[in-house]
Amino acid sequence: MTHAAANPRPLHGVRIIEFSGIGPGPFAGMLLADMGAQILSLERPQPSEFVPGPVLSRGKIRLGVDLRDPASKAQVLELLTHADALIEGFRPGVMERLGLGPDVVLAHNRRLVYGRMTGWGQSGPLATAAGHDINYIALSGALAAMGPPEQPLVPLNLLGDFGGGSLYLVSGLLAAMLSARITGVGQVVDAAIVDGAASLMALASELVAAGRWQERRGRNFLDGSAPFYRCYRCADGEFIAIGALEQRFYDELCRRIGLDSAASARRHDPAVWPELTERFAAIFASQTRAHWCALLEGTDACFAPVLTMHEAARHPHMAARQTWRKTAAGLEPAPAPRFSAAHAASEPPPEASLAEWAARWAATARQLS
Repeated sequence: MTHAAANPRPLHGVRIIEFSGIGPGPFAGMLLADMGAQILSLERPQPSEFVPGPVLSRGKIRLGVDLRDPASKAQVLELLTHADALIEGFRPGVMERLGLGPDVVLAHNRRLVYGRMTGWGQSGPLATAAGHDINYIALSGALAAMGPPEQPLVPLNLLGDFGGGSLYLVSGLLAAMLSARITGVGQVVDAAIVDGAASLMALASELVAAGRWQERRGRNFLDGSAPFYRCYRCADGEFIAIGALEQRFYDELCRRIGLDSAASARRHDPAVWPELTERFAAIFASQTRAHWCALLEGTDACFAPVLTMHEAARHPHMAARQTWRKTAAGLEPAPAPRFSAAHAASEPPPEASLAEWAARWAATARQLS
């Protein structure tokens, strides 16, 4: 194992095998590596066209492995015998055909947590079908709620792959590893993006049940339809974001931009939203983004400029928190969340072969036993 810092990160000493794939699996591994876990990322000789780059691979030990080779598979099984968790993102049945399914692996290590990242889940009529983020959030009920009335608006792949996928896999792995530390027994974590994306709709479902949310785009206060919760174009073509949901914040916004607060008498009535939106749009279009930043930023008007990643890195608030950082690979987000009693810097992982790592983990396990 690598030398521990004076204040090790929370997952220091945790060992995870990641079968490299695309998107949500590697991102989950990155988050766990940021928290201090030692991640061995096993990459196929002929990877897919979407190979994790330096950001999604940061803090990991990357090893090329041909799982069809019996000797390599035996070394992987030896590693898994001494691992805390496994991450795989293949279609259901692939790991079983490789001889590395849960039944085989858990027989070698009963306390292992077996994390499975898929779009549709391990069961159900669509389990073995191909798909991507847009398909999963469409089926979950989330995509239908986003965008203008004319058609749904795709929210990058943040909601499905990373929000409903990676974050739920990470939370499931952490919970199952904690349970394994207490009980000595691991388990399979079935992290399906359709499940996670549906779970993220908890507030919306609650509002629907309370009669405060319509299952139609363009009629709800959080879908970009309300004049007080949307983006506006400025005189220079840049955009700003307004989020003045509460009455006192809305009144503060109106006061600062010179809009008569009497316009707020029916602001929660969707029937008046088009007229109010036109009034806001005309005001914000009269000045540049810099003007509105000077007037509204840091106030209770619930305001922010819409920035690109490079602009965000230069913003005084983000720069003060060092939320974005420049590395040899380019601009990348810093690890999150932050821990008060942890050393945040990543230690360069040592280089070694698959066989050498298997021997190291086995030796460490003997020392601890």
